[in-house]
Amino acid sequence: MPTYEYLCASCGDRYDKREGFDAPARQKCQSCRKPTAQRVLHAPPVVFKGSGFYKTDSRGSSSATASSTPAPATPEAPAVTKTASTDTGATEAAAAG
Repeated sequence: MPTYEYLCASCGDRYDKREGFDAPARQKCQSCRKPTAQRVLHAPPVVFKGSGFYKTDSRGSSSATASSTPAPATPEAPAVTKTASTDTGATEAAAAG
């Protein structure tokens, strides 16, 4: 059976209680006997075992250098909008050239 931590909203008392999974999250406080003791939840610890979870893991020289250097960004070509006057000049220049 797991041990849960409780916090009373009335008197501020904190205590641990060993009980089953099906026990209600709100119970009577052990000190003031008011039904305001709420179960305190904690984040479970996470343990990553093995390699490949972080960039600093040593995987080998070829893959480590390839993943650590970012690919160069390719600049996008600016959008060209043609008006009627520039469109005619470009057509004449292309026909003459």
